[in-house]
Amino acid sequence: MLNFIVRRLIQIPVVMLVLSLLIVGLTQLLSPEQRAAPYIRNEQQAAHVQEIIKARGLDQPFAVQYGRWFTSTIHGDLGFSKASGKDVVATIQERLPATIELTLLTTIPILLFAVWLGTLAALHKDKLIDQIVRVFTTIGFSLPTFVLGILMLAVFYAYLGWLPGAGQLSVLNQFAVGDLHRYTGMLTVDAALNGRWDIAWDVLQHMILPALTLIIVLSPQMVRVMRNSMLETLTSDFVRTARAKGLAPRIVNNKHARRNALLPMVTLGGFLIIGLLGGSLITETIFAYPGVGQWVVQAASQIDLAAVLGFALLTALIVVVLQTLVDILYGVIDPRVRFD
Repeated sequence: MLNFIVRRLIQIPVVMLVLSLLIVGLTQLLSPEQRAAPYIRNEQQAAHVQEIIKARGLDQPFAVQYGRWFTSTIHGDLGFSKASGKDVVATIQERLPATIELTLLTTIPILLFAVWLGTLAALHKDKLIDQIVRVFTTIGFSLPTFVLGILMLAVFYAYLGWLPGAGQLSVLNQFAVGDLHRYTGMLTVDAALNGRWDIAWDVLQHMILPALTLIIVLSPQMVRVMRNSMLETLTSDFVRTARAKGLAPRIVNNKHARRNALLPMVTLGGFLIIGLLGGSLITETIFAYPGVGQWVVQAASQIDLAAVLGFALLTALIVVVLQTLVDILYGVIDPRVRFD
């Protein structure tokens, strides 16, 4: 197992190198003038775009441009983001905790909800509860994220007035945040550690609508996978043997069947986090949530290549690391998997 882990860890920088070549290579589809746009900050510079192209080497061969970008990247310099008015690294450090906070608040309910509802549907196959679950998953699959987000705003913010519709904090608490000692960058955690439960509750209220939108959109796939896995496990030989021994249905279903049915959820759980990162682009934009997703959407609309490249590289790193962890965890949980 140790050799397998070492091999997978060695593969991470190789995969990242190949991905970076593809990501940077795609920018070559744009003209030098378009790639020079992020460096233009006023009308005077716009009149000297060719000088910017020469100074930045945007007309040089791809190998030279990639080498310059790679050298800057390994030194922690991903360039300047026109959308945020700050360095890309500084912007990611500032906004990533908010996205992680939303992802954590969303991931745990999705997994718990999917396991419970998928198991319930499988144990009552073709009955009323199973039909209701199927309808729910079909509706969840059919609703685009932006449509559901707008509906959430219309109902819970505009019509009922139960929840705030945008941002991460109310106006009054935005000034109080500056006095907090920052431990993690996540406002709910930092506010709680500072004893400011009013701020923590305010942040949670602002996160309910975007989190609920992501839960409704992403949980149907998890529910269906859990249901199908549970149905397959219930018909396996070891479950029939457990029933033949006279074990109680509750023990057979929970201890034997559901435990083995959870194996596909390990793999899907890693992809869930990846899906949440993609969903955050739309969700954070709709709810004006100050995370990485909102910033990247703004950057893309301004052809802010440095920001888009930085986000793509960050996403690629997260995907590669998650896939490695999922492979290792799957082998640990399932004894049938061998690392030879």
